[in-house]
Amino acid sequence: MKNPKITIQKTELLSDNWYILNKVTFDYNKDSDVPETQVREVYDRGNGAVILLYNSAKKTVVLTRQFRLPTYLNGNSSGMLIEACAGMLDKDNPIECIIRETEEETGYRLSSVKKVFQSYMSPGAVTEILHFFIGEYQPEMKVSEGGGLAEEHENIEVLEYPFNEAYQMIASGKITDAKTIMLLQYAKINLRL
Repeated sequence: MKNPKITIQKTELLSDNWYILNKVTFDYNKDSDVPETQVREVYDRGNGAVILLYNSAKKTVVLTRQFRLPTYLNGNSSGMLIEACAGMLDKDNPIECIIRETEEETGYRLSSVKKVFQSYMSPGAVTEILHFFIGEYQPEMKVSEGGGLAEEHENIEVLEYPFNEAYQMIASGKITDAKTIMLLQYAKINLRL
């Protein structure tokens, strides 16, 4: 970290139960020479990768549905969320991660993917950088049912939709996951689905 306007004074560990939650006290020099002391909680869950699987001939996309406790606690009455396949890097590079996660979650074995961008998803509180990919799938690439890993307590439903139907699910409120919306928007602009 090289910003001369920032001086980290102290970092206090609040939790390392699942990921890392720190309380960071820092001085921030705005436009004057007088630093302002600020305190923020920062959640470090590592970086991740996400992919939109698409089939250009069939004009379809593969998404997943699974239970997401934070959404349930914040107004999603079922807790179920439709989203693009994603996962944490877990010491892999983003390409290795998303190829692994794609097979675990959807059952499709990809040999190549294309990175389209990366983004901080919640920069006010979370350190995560998410790497966004697209990948074309064919029926013969299906090597398992998918559904995630039992040891990770995953219970993932694999869904295939016509692209236009999936895209309309943004407006209808059936798709509310930011990473999925971003990839569907990317596909609408850049792919001929």
